[in-house]
Order: sequence, then C-alpha cells, then structure tokens
Amino acid sequence: MPKQTFARLPGFRDFPPEDLAFREHIFGAWRRVSVRYGFQEYDGPPLEPLDLYVEKSGEEIVGQLYHFQDKGDRKVALRPEMTPSLARILGDRHRSMAKPIRWFSIPHLFRYERQQKGRLREHFQWNVDVIGEEGVGADVEVIAVALDGLRDLGLDQGDVHARVSDRRLLGAILSAIGVEDTRLPIAFAIIDKIERTPADRSLDRLQTEVGLDEARARSAFGLLDQGGLDDVKSEFGDLDKVGVELERMEEYIGSLQAMGLGDFVDLDLRIVRGLAYYTGIVFEIFDRKGESRAICGGGRYDNLLELVGGDPLPAVGFGMGDVVLGELLRELDLADPVSPEVDYFIVIIGEEHRELAYAIARSQRDKGAGVQYALREQPVRKQFTAAGNAGARQVIVLGPDEVARECAVLRDMASGEEREVPLKELR
Repeated sequence: MPKQTFARLPGFRDFPPEDLAFREHIFGAWRRVSVRYGFQEYDGPPLEPLDLYVEKSGEEIVGQLYHFQDKGDRKVALRPEMTPSLARILGDRHRSMAKPIRWFSIPHLFRYERQQKGRLREHFQWNVDVIGEEGVGADVEVIAVALDGLRDLGLDQGDVHARVSDRRLLGAILSAIGVEDTRLPIAFAIIDKIERTPADRSLDRLQTEVGLDEARARSAFGLLDQGGLDDVKSEFGDLDKVGVELERMEEYIGSLQAMGLGDFVDLDLRIVRGLAYYTGIVFEIFDRKGESRAICGGGRYDNLLELVGGDPLPAVGFGMGDVVLGELLRELDLADPVSPEVDYFIVIIGEEHRELAYAIARSQRDKGAGVQYALREQPVRKQFTAAGNAGARQVIVLGPDEVARECAVLRDMASGEEREVPLKELR
C-alpha cells in the first residue's frame, strides 16, 4: 500500500529552526520594548467559552471562529483575539490592583478566514494594554510602545507611519455638518470603508444613508481625504464641541513629538477602526508605500471590559500581528539570519579521547557555553566542516600529542588563529 502523507492545514505554518529564529527575533523586540515601558507579561488559555466572543462582537463572529462543543457540552472556541480574555482575567482581580494596569501578551490566535497575503488562519499577536487610566497620557504611551517595537526591529519613519484619529473628534465634526447622532454609526461604517470603496459610491451613501446634501457630502469627503489638524482647526475650531476634541488631539500629537516620534504620526480622519467598541483615539500603522494591510491597530475602548462582564474601566491598547510585520521585514532585508549559539565544537582525533570530550562539554555547558561534537567517529576534516555548519566560534581539538601534555588546541574559526590551552582550564 502507498504510504499515507499528511499536508499542513491551509492557513497554518510550520516553524523549522530558521523560521522559528526569525519569529523569536520579532518576539524578542516586542518583549524588550514592553519591559522598557514597565509592562508585565500575562497569558491565558487558547480555548475560551464561545459566548465570550459573541457578547463582544455579536453572532456574526461565530462564522469566523474555530468553535465546537466539548465533551462537557460546553460551546467553546479557539481564541481569535486577546482582549476578551484580558477582561475575563481581570474580572474582580483588578479591584485590588494599583492603577493603571500595564500588561502585555504574545498569544497564538486563530480565525477561520480566507487565506490571503498578510492574513492566515493563525498568527501570533503582540497585545499591549493600559487599564484604568482615562487621560490622554495612556493613549500616548500605547502608540509609543508600538512604534518603538518597530524601531527596535530596524524600521524608521521612512518605512512605517501611524495614521491616527479620534472617534470623538470625528463625531463632533460630523455633527457640526448636520449628521444626526442616530446616524453617526452609519457614517462611521461608511468612512471606515471609504478607501476601499469607489468615491461616487461613498458620496452617494453619505447622502442617502446619512442624510447629507450633495454639497456637505462633498465637503466632508474632501476633509476626510486630505484634511490635517490645521484644516480641521481652521474650519471647525471655533465650535466648542470640536474645539475640546481638537485640544485632546493636539496634546496627543504634541506628546509624541516630545518623545521624538512625531515624524511617525499623521492625523487621518478616515481611520475609524470598524469595531464598534472603540470610543476615542484610534490608530493604525502601515508601511509607507501602502502596499500591505495594517501592521498594527488599536485605540481606546472604555466600554469593552464592562461589555464582557467586567467592571467599567477606561482602557486603551493595540494588537500587532507577526504575519504582515514579518513580510515587511523580509521585503526590507531586516530579517536577521539564523545565528546558532555554539561557542565550542570539540574535534576528537582519537576515539580514546571521547570521554575526555564529554567531560569538557559538561564543564563548559555548566558554565553556560554552547558545545557540540560529532556523535560518532568521523574524519577530522568532516568534523571541522560540521563545526562550520554549526556556526561554532571556536574549535577545541583533542589531538593525541597535546592530550599527552595535558593540553588541547583552541582554534578561532573567524581568524584561524590557534593556541594551546591546559586541559584543566577546560574541564
């Protein structure tokens, strides 16, 4: 019978050593920057109650999930995102915790979606959240962490930029041009898709679904398409409701400039973040060429924790996936090559010295060094080839004459320089 073979499931990835090393390179940057900002790492189970996601996103989310009924007749799902788990974990726990709470995680997430460039059915995501702080300082801190995480990986303002907005500011502007409060959610939904929709279609929807006349619809469209902070201030700054929101956005951008991150940030009122639970400042980070989907997205979600059963707490956070980011790093030649951590390769010229090699290896490993050697008798040339393939920095050669003098030859693989060292220094 032919041997059965098994293909990897669509939308999933294998991580052989070189790919795992690249993934850990990204994770390392995320963790370093999180710690620099004083965030603590947490995690939760990859399987959660299905209702946790339905409560947050509605019944339509079910079609995007890996879900099933377990042996205890519970409806469960592989987690598609981390924020509902964060809310559940905090639960009553937050009441005894100092505020603000600064947590981060790097969960493995799953969504049953159509596979395409930058989107798989599984990915890892860097989540950073500040819980319990309503001031704009928390919004500043969160986007600063995201940008510094990218800078740590070698990306600069010529490679990526953050497009920022504020749903409160956008709502105040829309109200000022005549959009009724009851129609603001419809207007937000149209604006959220405005870059992916033909202009005539968006203009028509602003009139027929939002209630604007053609002149106001075109004015709004122009402001959304090209308007910056100065344009908004010039046209609407004298309105009290808009002015208050402008002050918050000016403080936000000014703080990022003081941090040296101003060149990364552009006001863009088209950024709405389609999820309805966002309540304030929102942002998405893209490559400057605009050739990929968003690298990162986040914002303020002051009502979400209460929505999934927690206490009302102000919160702001983001999620940054590894798939789009990994593609961008590779395109910009910023993917670190695999660098095996091997300090010594022991070349055994005579098998009678193998036990000596084991003793040296044990001693050096106990000191924290990486050590390899041939697992069976091999020609010397083949052992040196193996040392090169392993990326060994130095080779310890156990030759019969040297061992008889209680010495070994230490060769530097980069320079080729050799010197004798006493065996007592090695074992």
